[in-house]
Amino acid sequence: MTTTAPRTGPDPHAPLPPRAPRRWVPKRVLVTRSAAELPHGQRILRRAEAAGVQDVELLTGDRLPPLRGEDERSTYALAKQTLAVVVAPPSKRRPQPIPPSADWRVDLAEGCPAHCQYCYLAGSLGGPPITRVYANLEEVLDGVAPLVGTGGVTSASEDRRAEGTTFETSCYTDPLALEHVTGSLSQAITHVGTADFGGPVQMRFTTKFDDVEPLLDLPHGGRTRVRLSVNALGVQRFEGGTARMPERVGALRRLALAGYPVGLTVAPIMPVEGWRDEYGALLDAVAAATADVPGLDLTAELITHRFTPRSKEVLQGWYPRSALEMDEDARRQKRGKYGAVKHVYPAPVMAELRTWFESALAERLPAARLLYWT
Repeated sequence: MTTTAPRTGPDPHAPLPPRAPRRWVPKRVLVTRSAAELPHGQRILRRAEAAGVQDVELLTGDRLPPLRGEDERSTYALAKQTLAVVVAPPSKRRPQPIPPSADWRVDLAEGCPAHCQYCYLAGSLGGPPITRVYANLEEVLDGVAPLVGTGGVTSASEDRRAEGTTFETSCYTDPLALEHVTGSLSQAITHVGTADFGGPVQMRFTTKFDDVEPLLDLPHGGRTRVRLSVNALGVQRFEGGTARMPERVGALRRLALAGYPVGLTVAPIMPVEGWRDEYGALLDAVAAATADVPGLDLTAELITHRFTPRSKEVLQGWYPRSALEMDEDARRQKRGKYGAVKHVYPAPVMAELRTWFESALAERLPAARLLYWT
């Protein structure tokens, strides 16, 4: 792995002042019959209209119509321009643990409008990557209370027990990317922040977007941890349609000043050229942006790049000209609990990355509490 000389001139990671955020507006919205009958489904329809969506189709049933382009790439493009408002079935609301992030997964939506060439959703979602948002939001949120006090990730951890029972809402989506069209995230934050659960609770989500102004005045009660997904500038070229890194750092600062527990999700970590300088500058920028935040509650989650045979196949269909490294011969295989194969960095590379990051966090950003490395 190589390094480069430190950058000179203005810090490219330094937070930028707030500006009109980048907002995804779907070209087409499909609404199932059952979703259109629910109050939250109707609210989403009004928001879509206000956002300027011209093509809204109210379906006569609860199945989405087939979506196919001339080839895989065109099908992908059509899907990424489409928002479906549906009802989450019981199978989607069944409690699922989500280690190492949180005790339980709570899905507000499925799919993401960003164009990340390493997308972790590739291969795990069936069919074209249409973004689906759930109109039965109240029913989804009602599933939180019965799980409080249970779980085997944070609730059972000596180091993380203070977080309470944790609920991850960004397992299959970036909820902030959809918020201006759905309002689901604000409703979830308010629900978790004001309800009496009889025990400590924390909702969590990760985002690559910076449109945080609608969240700043919500009654969050310190019960939602917002993590900004950040990375080296050499990796951001693989994250199409997202906020730039300085804008994410600025959003982190505004959230922390509004009293939110915040976090860094450094993912996916890649040993790109000059990675020590790149990641060092990133941590320095975060340290400067949060230095004067009173009562700062900051965490860090470190996730290295990995891929599966299926996700590689899907991603190469979506992004046929991508320069993203997915060389199976340069990786080692890691098998999951049920035998699924992931291709991760070789052990010496992982050890070098981990040693550097743990040392750099302690030195450059001592306020950050490291939750896990994977």
